[in-house]
Amino acid sequence: MPNHQHIDADDNIAGGGLLHRRVFLRRGVAIAAMSATGTGFAAPLEVPAWSKSPGSSMSPYGSPAPDQQNVVRTVLDLYPAGIANGAGVSFTPLEHLQGTLTPNGLFFERHHSGVPEINADEHRLVVHGQVREARSFTVDDLMRFPMTSRIAFIECAGNSLFNSFAEPQQRRAGEIHGLVSCAEWTGIRLEDLLDQTGVDSSASWIIAEGADAAKHSRSIPMEKALGGDALIALYQNGERIRPEQGYPFRLVLPGWQGSTQTKWLRRLKVVSAPVHTKDETSKYTLLQKDGQARQFHFEMGVKSVITSPSPGVSPTESGVYNITGLAWSGAGRITRVEVSADGGQSWAEAVLETPTRPKALSRFQQAWQWDGRPTMLMSRAYDDQNNVQPTREAWYEPYAANQIFHQNAIQVWSVAENGEVSNVYI
Repeated sequence: MPNHQHIDADDNIAGGGLLHRRVFLRRGVAIAAMSATGTGFAAPLEVPAWSKSPGSSMSPYGSPAPDQQNVVRTVLDLYPAGIANGAGVSFTPLEHLQGTLTPNGLFFERHHSGVPEINADEHRLVVHGQVREARSFTVDDLMRFPMTSRIAFIECAGNSLFNSFAEPQQRRAGEIHGLVSCAEWTGIRLEDLLDQTGVDSSASWIIAEGADAAKHSRSIPMEKALGGDALIALYQNGERIRPEQGYPFRLVLPGWQGSTQTKWLRRLKVVSAPVHTKDETSKYTLLQKDGQARQFHFEMGVKSVITSPSPGVSPTESGVYNITGLAWSGAGRITRVEVSADGGQSWAEAVLETPTRPKALSRFQQAWQWDGRPTMLMSRAYDDQNNVQPTREAWYEPYAANQIFHQNAIQVWSVAENGEVSNVYI
């Protein structure tokens, strides 16, 4: 809902109606004052029906409120039925969420051959290859290790692929950019597990393989495995990882593309070179204009997206609105997000919610006075490694036209006179 408080001329800090952050404070005071004075309030307070009798009893596992049942993932099967069963994605509805942590039931999915029904009592993680002693670990074995927690996003390398199409696709923010989610992961440091088996000095890579029917597997450099942030995660946001996220445990490599973070992990083979699996040759490579493809491009680029306003979450009338969205970087910590309300002609620095964490989602906000005229909204993120989110034109410069992976270009939302928001390219 817009706020119609008075805006001073010096509140404007960029074109298109972007306002100084102090407007947030005045807005809060105005709303609080309105509530305190009781404007439009009829006394005595009427007691609604739901307050006249005891409510429902406790439940073994919580559920969303009835009016939130439509906040769900958008499921997309990538192949016709019978061709590649279980191969597809489901998108996190970013436009319906706040904060930075994704509920487990809305965390995005990407499967190559469906979700295996694993018997955790029989499942094993084998570590072998160029090691001092090959070992097989049960779930109970792993539970005995000391555990650590990290908040980190996971992003599919194909996230935002719809913005690689020649014409802008008219989908919600989550249906374009929702193959990214963020959670607190709890588990065993990968380097602690490898310490149990020993690693040969000549070994420089690890092959991680999952227990799904596709046997999804990726080559991981030893530097990442021993770098201190790699986890064998058993818990997600405090509860045991769900089947669609890799139960009974998965690999978590903060900042790297999701396809390297193997779910349903069944073996780690220590080797001296990458093995060029099907999942790092036919897929997850970056096709360039000269016809060559870049392999082993692991790190996800600096990126942001405005989630409100966005398609389906539109302004209804002129007034002051809170622009909000998410930013993230696989290289480190988000240090700044700029917002434009005039198609990139001018920019204002948004307010970042604190704390900002490395390789995690960060939420930004920006006060905006919409005058009811058509405009374009954009956000641009920066990280502590001096990376800046590129325009769509700059991102495409080295790549072939049909490149879909690692798309981190600036998103442009067009706001029409009636408030409708649509996806556009500029």
